[in-house]
Amino acid sequence: MRTYSVKLSEINREWFVVDANGLTLGRMSCEVAKILRGKHKPQYTPHMDTGDFVIVVNAEKIKMTGNKMDQKVYYHHSGYLGGLKEKPIAKVMAEHPEQAVFHAVKGMLPHNKLGRAMFKKLKVYAGADHPHVAQGPKILSINTQGVSW
Repeated sequence: MRTYSVKLSEINREWFVVDANGLTLGRMSCEVAKILRGKHKPQYTPHMDTGDFVIVVNAEKIKMTGNKMDQKVYYHHSGYLGGLKEKPIAKVMAEHPEQAVFHAVKGMLPHNKLGRAMFKKLKVYAGADHPHVAQGPKILSINTQGVSW
């Protein structure tokens, strides 16, 4: 037997919509990262981008378990001395809720050129509207047992 490797011409990308209303951030992000990587397809190839596009709507209605809303903090550094900046997730969710979803999904993708290409296929919106109706996205429902098509 020979190992099968998918060709670029054989990759068929689809569009999926995930309604984040009432979903847990980490569990939803894990399923979205699987779709972006293409691990749900039988022709998944680790060194190629075989994943699909994902649209996440209602990012402002996402929930977190435990005390994360009070305790979780995002950090970044400006590169200068004393330049460590911190922002609590409660403030991030109040100002830009889509940034919390971006940050969670980005951490679950490969940290290289391939991961950056996969990340570009993620579209996140705070409200229920999105401008990708022309692509004919399929509804992807995520529950506690996983994904249902």
